Amino acid sequence: MRNSYALASGLLLALSCLAAAGSPARADEATASTPLGKQIANFELRDFGGKPYTLDALRDRQAVVVAFLGTECPLAKLYAPRLVQLADRFADSGVAFLAINANQQDSLSEMAAYAKSHKLNFPLLKDVGNVVADQMGAVRTPEVFLLDGDRKVCYRGRIDDQYVVGRQRDAATREDLALAIEELLAGKPVSQAVTEAPGCFIGRVYEPLEDAEVTYTGDVAAVLNRRCVECHRDGEIAPFALTSYDDVVGWAETIAEVIKDERMPPWHANPDYGTFSNDCRMSQEEKQLIYDWVAAGAPEGDPADLPKQPEFFAGWRLPRIDQEVFMSDEAFRVPAEGTVSYKYFWVDPGFTEDKWIQGAQCKAGNREVVHHIIVFVKPPPGGKRTGRGKGISRGFLAATAPGADPLLLEDGMAKFVPAGSQLVFQMHYTPNGSAQDDRSSIGLMFADPADVRKEVNTLAAQNHLLFIPPREPNYQTSAWHTFRRDTLLLSMFPHMHVRGKAFRYEVRYPDGTEEILLDVPRYDFNWQQTYELAEPKLLPKGTRMRCLAAYDNSTDNIANPNPDRIVHWGDQTWDEMLIGFMEVTDPDPTPRTAKTAATSDTSAAQ
Repeated sequence: MRNSYALASGLLLALSCLAAAGSPARADEATASTPLGKQIANFELRDFGGKPYTLDALRDRQAVVVAFLGTECPLAKLYAPRLVQLADRFADSGVAFLAINANQQDSLSEMAAYAKSHKLNFPLLKDVGNVVADQMGAVRTPEVFLLDGDRKVCYRGRIDDQYVVGRQRDAATREDLALAIEELLAGKPVSQAVTEAPGCFIGRVYEPLEDAEVTYTGDVAAVLNRRCVECHRDGEIAPFALTSYDDVVGWAETIAEVIKDERMPPWHANPDYGTFSNDCRMSQEEKQLIYDWVAAGAPEGDPADLPKQPEFFAGWRLPRIDQEVFMSDEAFRVPAEGTVSYKYFWVDPGFTEDKWIQGAQCKAGNREVVHHIIVFVKPPPGGKRTGRGKGISRGFLAATAPGADPLLLEDGMAKFVPAGSQLVFQMHYTPNGSAQDDRSSIGLMFADPADVRKEVNTLAAQNHLLFIPPREPNYQTSAWHTFRRDTLLLSMFPHMHVRGKAFRYEVRYPDGTEEILLDVPRYDFNWQQTYELAEPKLLPKGTRMRCLAAYDNSTDNIANPNPDRIVHWGDQTWDEMLIGFMEVTDPDPTPRTAKTAATSDTSAAQ
């Protein structure tokens, strides 16, 4: 267990009051805000190499920017290059930059790696025990403070307005910190001296209540194991791990906040429609355990009470990997800037016999620049056709995008890939400011042909004739699919781009009755999810599936790259799509699997 430092009594009192009220504690409610004009006292902190720095050493500078950063906070990563640019921009104007890490969960080695990765051109200092963070009233990372020549606070808040939690503009519309510096240097009052800084709560050090009823080992770890660690573990998509007390305690207040705001665990389906086996929402009881734990100061508890962690196949989210297929022999170089058109890589996986795929996971080689991967099956000339899909769904094997689950089918179900097939990787790259290399792959989990009874296919309702008017906040249109034979629906995966607002799957049965199968009222391009039905849904022959999509092409959508243009179908994120993917199978054993089963049974009888 890490060493603990006492927080101010006011913070502990606020935490206790919030516990009584049944709400999570918040650092911005518990930490006194810094009034503008307050003079910041001298402090001495050391960087990750042990070198000391003081505020007084910068007395000859006209201004000092103090930025609170965290090594794993996504927004702190996004804004590090911006701070580097600003430090360069104002270096000759007598402005010094200092970065402070006050997170208890961030080690010195992690700070060193962060500074190297982002090429920081200013010191990154460790604030042990949150002493300076408390003096300045810092709450989040990234959060910046601008001090004038007398070391009085004349601005605090965000760096600019480009990034918020879960969304981003193409570019900032207001460069708050830069404007504040320019106004200060010009001898003018800062026109907007306070802004709200989005980001992660600083991982402050707590003094846990001695008689706390809820502890990490006894209560919280089990909740996180059930709801979080599939993604929040080393090597997975989440930005930080939640697999130990030391991992979790510094994120306690952020965890409580994202749960309260229903940002995590991520689940966007309307609970009034459908029951899904992968519904990851926390129960109210689980939420309250988290809130009570944070309010009690995040106590660790008895190590003997720690539950066993779930077992995962290292680096993967499937039970096993029978074959990994890379997109190419050599890495693809992604440029630092600009637009990269979709890249296609054709690979021979060496299948000398037919394969049945029960599980498949597309694995980004470099998550910094890979937005999505789709892998298709291309049968050999004259070979057996794969599945029932048309258009984008023809030959569809598996995909990954932010939030997407890997393909993992129930025993007895699998996708068919004929011998001699090639795999085609469709790669969508998004440059991140520095040239990067990527060599992505797909992991395959095979099924024994003798065990397969149902062949699974991917279908899609899609509308290529999109015409989204400029500045329209709620444009709605549909895509349809008619089922030509009895079909069992297994899962649904809605797909749009950054103007996507809402998505709904509706069916009209042959007898005229209608049903809503899935309603996603708040579609999130940054977290695209498969919704797996708890029980397969029988769709009789003649059933029509309608996928109803809504788009926000207005200025209210901060992710909108251009609200003044008509938007059509296209591959890039500034274009749009309307695709309702569906995983389906037949109610009875499909001909290919029935033949396999009969052959297997005959062989067994002989």
